[in-house]
Amino acid sequence: MHIPDGFIDVPTSAAFVGLSAVGIGAALKGARTQLDDKTAPLAGLTAVFIFAVQMLNFPVVAGTSGHLIGAALAAVLVGPWAATLALTVVLLMQAFLFADGGLTALGLSVFNMSIISVWVGYGTFLLIRKILPKNKSSIAIAASIAAAVSVPAAAFGFWVQYVIGATGTFSDSAVFTSMIGVHILIGIGEAIITGLTVTAVLASRSDLVFGWKNNKNKEVLEIKNV
Repeated sequence: MHIPDGFIDVPTSAAFVGLSAVGIGAALKGARTQLDDKTAPLAGLTAVFIFAVQMLNFPVVAGTSGHLIGAALAAVLVGPWAATLALTVVLLMQAFLFADGGLTALGLSVFNMSIISVWVGYGTFLLIRKILPKNKSSIAIAASIAAAVSVPAAAFGFWVQYVIGATGTFSDSAVFTSMIGVHILIGIGEAIITGLTVTAVLASRSDLVFGWKNNKNKEVLEIKNV
């Protein structure tokens, strides 16, 4: 998922730098409404956790491996705006310190993992949360499903970028089949890790979990409106 230098042409890479910059700018403004003195430290810890876990790879199939993206996890824990910022910081550190993904491709990777994956994941979480009962177990289940969806969503974003400006010779259909197929499997691993992590945080400090607090606040408003 971390795109190397030269894999996508310069004009496309530059365009996505601009799109990512717009998304990050919006996240900086939006995070102010989602973070407070209690949750701001959690956002930092979430970024550190994702950075550490992304360094651990698990086998998928045919010699390939995957690792946690953490987009849906971060969105549920600290809100989607703060999650976008947390993932962006992680990707910047990985690119500059560990050469994990090319510097010229940073805009592409940030757009896929910090924006597409976060917001598709959070949108899925909200949808599933409405269907399920309003309890903590449902929050963990919704987070797991959101995580499973968010990974192939990021892979789809890469495929669109490949179609627009690929420098390689692989066919669009071959890249689509390979990327989406493998990342569906990676999404299963991500779902398990996300569900376990959200469950653990809910058990210890549910008052800090954005997805749970937001759910409780809506319940209170509904009761008041009755």
